[in-house]
Amino acid sequence: MHRFLAEHRLELFPDGLFAGLFSGRGRRSVPGSVIATVLVLQALEGVSDREAARRLECDVRWKAAAGLGLLDRAFHPSVLTLWRARLRVSANPELVFDAVRALVAECGVLDGRSRRALDSTLLDDAVATQDTVTMICAQIRRVRRLVPEAAAAEVRAHDYDAGRAKPECDWCDAAARAALVDALVGDASATLEAVGGVDLDGEAADAVGLLGVVAGQDVEEDPEEPGRWRIARGVAADRVISTVDREARHARKSRSARRDGYKAHISAEPETGLICAVALTAANVSDASVGPELLAAEAAAETQDAAGGAALAGPAGEEAATQPAAAESAVEESAAAPREVLADSAYASGPALEAFAAAGWETTIKPIDRAPRIAGGFARGDFAIDAATGAVTCPQGHTVALRPAGAGRHLARFGGCCAACPQRARCTTSAAGRTISVDRFEDRRAANKARWADPATRASYRQHRPLVERSIAWLTRGKSRRVPYRGAAANNQWLATRAAAVNLTRLLNLGVTHQHGTFTLHGAH
Repeated sequence: MHRFLAEHRLELFPDGLFAGLFSGRGRRSVPGSVIATVLVLQALEGVSDREAARRLECDVRWKAAAGLGLLDRAFHPSVLTLWRARLRVSANPELVFDAVRALVAECGVLDGRSRRALDSTLLDDAVATQDTVTMICAQIRRVRRLVPEAAAAEVRAHDYDAGRAKPECDWCDAAARAALVDALVGDASATLEAVGGVDLDGEAADAVGLLGVVAGQDVEEDPEEPGRWRIARGVAADRVISTVDREARHARKSRSARRDGYKAHISAEPETGLICAVALTAANVSDASVGPELLAAEAAAETQDAAGGAALAGPAGEEAATQPAAAESAVEESAAAPREVLADSAYASGPALEAFAAAGWETTIKPIDRAPRIAGGFARGDFAIDAATGAVTCPQGHTVALRPAGAGRHLARFGGCCAACPQRARCTTSAAGRTISVDRFEDRRAANKARWADPATRASYRQHRPLVERSIAWLTRGKSRRVPYRGAAANNQWLATRAAAVNLTRLLNLGVTHQHGTFTLHGAH
């Protein structure tokens, strides 16, 4: 990697690539090619800004990769912070990833490879998860610091101006814990009331809004003692888990395995393992809502590459790396070939299937298997649903019409048929009989299920879908299972740079070379 960057850094990351970041906003103190090289090495080796600057100062490999002399000094670590911030607010925060994707296109390694595998993995957040007491205390303290009027609120649970993070309490005493929670909610309410008429904006307004969220998301009024508050029986939807990183969320890999943080979504070409698109979201975001966006992002990148690297050029397009004319024909051939998306049942929602179909993808997606409500009984899949005629037939042969139920749904109610049905005990426990709900995506789910029934489809799934786990393993290797920053935007940018480093490593393993002014794979014609 270090040798490749030393030899081809300027071809891969021309300085004109980043010209738009500083147009009219000062001059660059460090060439863009050096910054891009350091960002890739930093993401590859999982080091902090300070450690990256130290290695650039002391490690001969880093110096050679960045084009520095043996006695050249490194830049200050804050330079990396500045460049990431400017990239993050630019029109294209994934410039480094796009440069590597352009290299992939130039090599032609994905030409004719029309399969894409989708998957996701959970990443730990960069901060400690806070409990309810800690979050309320921390946010009251923050509001009192940012809004002077908040100090006038009468509080009783804790001295928020002291250095202690938590109030004193006998945590083994249930009554003491309950009294503390009630007092904390009272302090939060008093603080919010004290700042209610104050004109706020910026950080202060955000702090007050977050106090309202954390003070109300985990508590409820005690039904046995009206007027008192207790910890809620249950978990609030989209619960904030930390006031330090308010975008991190809870998620579950299984009933017993819970993780806090973010979710990395990827689209990969299964045979080569190259990552085609990435996205980072809160941990509780569904895979189905992100999958179509990943494929659309790759399609947009391919279109830009085929147009001559317009996405990479920016204001200094004449200096940016452009793709040869052959790339256009390769993209056209790829678009004309049948395209197959492989994914597990997390991507089998109706809206996702419709988006895949609209984009021209054939779905090799495992259907959602809905277990019967009654053990050994009839599942929803045992009912014959004919959305075209608006009728549903149960396993016993009874047919009823679908009736509108609002919000784009239709219901088939078998109440009268269930009354004398000998199989009622296997079908429903409802006194009103079995009800089947059908939405506008029923045909999409049925088509996907019919395609899945083809043995060739399942064989393709077994052959290609598991290979995406290899790409995820490369992406999360070492320290990369934990995100390094706070907030989805900063970590999404890091994930894209990490994917660029992983792809570049993979290209080197595949034998990328630079011949006659272009990049190609060793032995390719």
